[in-house]
Amino acid sequence: MGKDVIVACDFASAEATRAFLDRFKGESRKPFLKIGMELYYAEGPAIVREIKERGHRIFLDLKLHDIPNTVKKAMAVLSRLDVDITNLHAAGTRAMMEAALEGLTRPDGTRPKLIAVTMLTSTSQESMERDILVHEPIDEVVMRYAESAKAAGLDGVVCSPLEAGKVHFRCGAEFLTVTPGVRFAGGDVGDQQRVTTPARARELGSDFIVVGRPITAAEDPVGAYLKCVNEFVD
Repeated sequence: MGKDVIVACDFASAEATRAFLDRFKGESRKPFLKIGMELYYAEGPAIVREIKERGHRIFLDLKLHDIPNTVKKAMAVLSRLDVDITNLHAAGTRAMMEAALEGLTRPDGTRPKLIAVTMLTSTSQESMERDILVHEPIDEVVMRYAESAKAAGLDGVVCSPLEAGKVHFRCGAEFLTVTPGVRFAGGDVGDQQRVTTPARARELGSDFIVVGRPITAAEDPVGAYLKCVNEFVD
C-alpha cells in the first residue's frame, strides 16, 4: 500500500454518505474511505457493501476491544466484508490481537490489513495520567503498544503523525502508520490534541492520514480532498 489520504465518512446515515460521495462522481480518483462506528452502527454491513460497490477502498474503523475469544469471533464475521483495513485497540493485549488476527484470516488465507489503535489523538499526557493512571511519556506508551502489535503479527498501528517516524524506527519501514489528527494549517483542531498538517505528516513518515471534518464539512469537499492529496501524496 502506497501513501494515501483516507476520508473519514463520519455521517449518521446512508443518505448523508451518498450525498457526500455523489460529489465525487466524475472524479478519476475515488477516495479511500473510513467507515467508523457512527455510520456502521446506523446502517450496518449494507453500507460497507454499497460503498465497496462504488469502487472505494475501505478502512473499517470499529476499534474492537474485548476478551480474545469475543474479538476473534467478531473478526471472523467482519472478514466476510470486503474491506481493506480494519482495527482494534492495542490496549486489549497481545493475546487479544493474536486472536483477532486468527479470526480475521479467511479459510483461503486472505484477510484485510489489521492495525491497532495505540493512544487516541484526543488523549493528552495530562489526561492519560489523570484518567487512566499511566505516567510514562505518551510517545513511549505508543511505542510499547506498537511493538506489541508488531509482535502479535499485525500490519501496523493508528497513531499521531507526531509518532509515525519513531514507530517506523522501532517496528520497521513496512509497518503501517495510519494517522488521524491532521488539519490544514490554521484550521480548527476540534477535539484533537496531537495534530499536524498533511504536508508535515508526510515529512514525519505517516503512510496514511485520516481526515474528516476539514474535508467532509468543507464548502467544496472535492477541492479540500484534492488539496489534501496534493500536500500529502503528490
